[in-house]
Amino acid sequence: MGEVQREKVAVIIGPTAVGKTKLSIDLAKAFNGEIISGDSMQIYRTMDIGTAKVTTDEMDGIPHYMIDIKNPEDSFSVAEFQERVRKCIREITERGKLPIIVGGTGLYIQSVLFDYQFTDEAGDATYREQMEKLALEHGVEYVHKKLQEVDPESAERIHANNVRRVIRALEIFHTTGEKMSNQLEKQENELLYDVSLIGLTMDREMLYDRINLRVNLMIEQGLLEEVKGLHERGVRDCQSIQAIGYKEIYDYFENRVSLEEAVSQLKTNSRRYAKRQLTWFRNKMDVAWFDVTDGEKTSEILRYIEGKLQLKSNNSK
Repeated sequence: MGEVQREKVAVIIGPTAVGKTKLSIDLAKAFNGEIISGDSMQIYRTMDIGTAKVTTDEMDGIPHYMIDIKNPEDSFSVAEFQERVRKCIREITERGKLPIIVGGTGLYIQSVLFDYQFTDEAGDATYREQMEKLALEHGVEYVHKKLQEVDPESAERIHANNVRRVIRALEIFHTTGEKMSNQLEKQENELLYDVSLIGLTMDREMLYDRINLRVNLMIEQGLLEEVKGLHERGVRDCQSIQAIGYKEIYDYFENRVSLEEAVSQLKTNSRRYAKRQLTWFRNKMDVAWFDVTDGEKTSEILRYIEGKLQLKSNNSK
């Protein structure tokens, strides 16, 4: 029996505002591809501006998946993302198209590409009830702080308001003595797909300038109105509202900060997030990096993917 042929997948990663969206459209046209969003916040309906969601015009007729599939009140786990995206990959491949995953949420993308398994084993109902009681009595931040003390990596990627996942991570540490993040890292060794991992990067100062400009543009495009709509419909204490671009403006509508302070904090948080994204990708994945400081590298990236995935693009002579 010959080796089963793995499905081919192109992945574009990189920090916010680096130019992933345009590249993804160019690649989809060149390789007859369809695009899967790898951003954990673009799944939410009505949260368009703050998540820098691709517009219909930008899509240019290319099918996109994993966008607008949940209401802002809904929670969403890495395990559900993994299941849905793998289904998208199968279906796109069956149509004879190339799946292209685009985004900046590292763990979510990693969970799809590698043989991650999310199990509910090793439970301790008594301990779980104790943590649930603490969350009720002292607030969700209290139990999230406990997680930060024992497993800072998991605390970084699990929102405090996602109490079930926070308690699950604490429960794993309590029952096994091992961090949830360590358990996932042990599963990283086997890629499930034939993958071409493309990373975009650029000069740090230029990237930060682009992020600041993007925030200004979001305000001009109506970010305040978008967040106000969520605020008025009573979306509170939800996983979605912890997204950068929403929690800062929420503080303004809750009269905790001025608008100027909220926008300044949004820029700061966006820059810090971009730095964390770059660090995460460099430490966790084997990525082919392309520096786009001096302009896009589409032709170079096309050639790289042709070689890596043994594909011929529509641009080939």
